[in-house]
Amino acid sequence: MDKSLIEHAIESGKGVLRLAPTWVPRSFCVPGRRIKLHPNDYYALGGIRGGIDERWLSSTTVADNGPLTEPFEGLSFGVYQDRSHTERFLLRDAVDVLKGDLIGERTWNESGRWPIYSKFFDNKGPLPFHIHHRDEHAALVGESGKPEAYYFPPQLNNHGGAFPYTFFGLQPGVTKDMVKTALMGFKNGDNRITELSLAYKLQPGTGWDVPPGLLHAPGSLCTYEPQVASDVFAMYESVVNDAVIDDELLWKNSPPEKMGDFEYLVEVIDWDLNVKPDFSTRHFMMPRPVRDTEEMHREGYEENWICYKSPHFSAKELTVFPGTTVTIRDSAAYGMCVVQGHGLFGQWDIETPALIRFGSLTSDEYFVSEIAATEGIEIKNRSLSDPIVILKHFSGGNPDLVDVVHEDSVDG
Repeated sequence: MDKSLIEHAIESGKGVLRLAPTWVPRSFCVPGRRIKLHPNDYYALGGIRGGIDERWLSSTTVADNGPLTEPFEGLSFGVYQDRSHTERFLLRDAVDVLKGDLIGERTWNESGRWPIYSKFFDNKGPLPFHIHHRDEHAALVGESGKPEAYYFPPQLNNHGGAFPYTFFGLQPGVTKDMVKTALMGFKNGDNRITELSLAYKLQPGTGWDVPPGLLHAPGSLCTYEPQVASDVFAMYESVVNDAVIDDELLWKNSPPEKMGDFEYLVEVIDWDLNVKPDFSTRHFMMPRPVRDTEEMHREGYEENWICYKSPHFSAKELTVFPGTTVTIRDSAAYGMCVVQGHGLFGQWDIETPALIRFGSLTSDEYFVSEIAATEGIEIKNRSLSDPIVILKHFSGGNPDLVDVVHEDSVDG
């Protein structure tokens, strides 16, 4: 860790760190090819690792991809450039060095780390029906639970993939014995567990809240996913889209003494959450303006909350209109990625790349310190026709979120 390099990078960036793209493969996935990676590079890590269908954003979390996982897989790197000289450092190290000066005193004192990350998930077909463990079950393997949320950016969804529907939860009347029977049939071919669930059609420009303990099979829209800094999961479906899932993934993140215990797999399920009849009312998210829309338009921008139902994180979508300059203030540190347009973000040139080579740098991803966020970032849209669109992800307890109506947002 080069402390002086990190301090110089944050100082020279006026409180904003430039980040390099972080690509993550999944052996059980087929890339949807909408995250702007070069067509030749979707299998850059070799066929045995699977296709690259995820880009992780502002991540201090190592991906859990089995024994072939590379040492820094999933981790974001900060970038410092001085003329022709370029150096990289882990965002994780920057958090350790700068502490509350980077992520805010409240977040540092509560977590001692940057406790979330986001990703673009881009699969051609649906994922297997799976679950992310709650804290009590994740703790048995030394991990934390994994709440997450989905937003489907229109800019990354020029096509819907093979199956733009997501299965969530279980149908009313489904019993624990029915689920256990399906799980016990995992090695016998298709265990048909999604027949116990309900599918919802996905809509670009909307999103879903996905608490831990919820069974779900994400559909094939390209998805922006803020989530807690954890990579725990277990696959409960044995065949999806004609692909056979290894039963090793059924027992992923189960403690050794629970291997082969199907009762335990049922216990991991938050049963009340999965069988609630008003699931969509509680967990579907339409964008909500951060303030009066007409006032924002007069000032040259529009900003909406896109993920706001979890206490663990939140996210916004900011649109700066063509030819305008605005100053945007936030009360908390955030990671961000530009998905449309070009211009200036503080002192940084920002642009949305059309194509990215594996290992190359971009100018579309940054981390904004709490100090810089509260002082405000001036954003200049240099285009006369194209808006700048930025997705921003925050950790839990964002003070700006208190004004959002929560009457349907909390689910235990």
